[in-house]
Amino acid sequence: CELLSVHNNVLDRLMSLDVIGSQNNPTGDYTEWLVSTKLGLIRATNSAKGYDATDSAGLRYQIKGRRVTPSNKSKQLSVIRCLEDRGFDFLVAVVFNANWQVQSAAKIPHHSVAALSTYRESVNGRIMHLRSSVFDDGEIMDITRLLSDQETHVALTP
Repeated sequence: CELLSVHNNVLDRLMSLDVIGSQNNPTGDYTEWLVSTKLGLIRATNSAKGYDATDSAGLRYQIKGRRVTPSNKSKQLSVIRCLEDRGFDFLVAVVFNANWQVQSAAKIPHHSVAALSTYRESVNGRIMHLRSSVFDDGEIMDITRLLSDQETHVALTP
């Protein structure tokens, strides 16, 4: 129970800093915060359909994150829904290692997402893995170093 209490206190602190927006698994919220901070994006409200942030030109970004661990090495992102509705201009996909360090990150144009993902009726959406082969596509930008740059991280301590 003590470790769960510490976990809860960590989530409370991250919420107070606007890094996460809920008490759920923090991967998605943390990924949105990190990407928005590093790329200078404006985070959308939770009610925004199909995107998580916008840039100064009004381009929309859907942001997906995955944390791999020794017991789960999958790089499968969460379901991408309604791709045909063009709710976003770019997908930013980030894979973290078990210690929350960015392992790989990509900025993917909307039109490339269909070719890199597979539709699955069972989840009513597209499934994509951020494998190293994704970076073979010349239109995909590797932003791993940009997101890993420690100099631009916002401090999480008071």
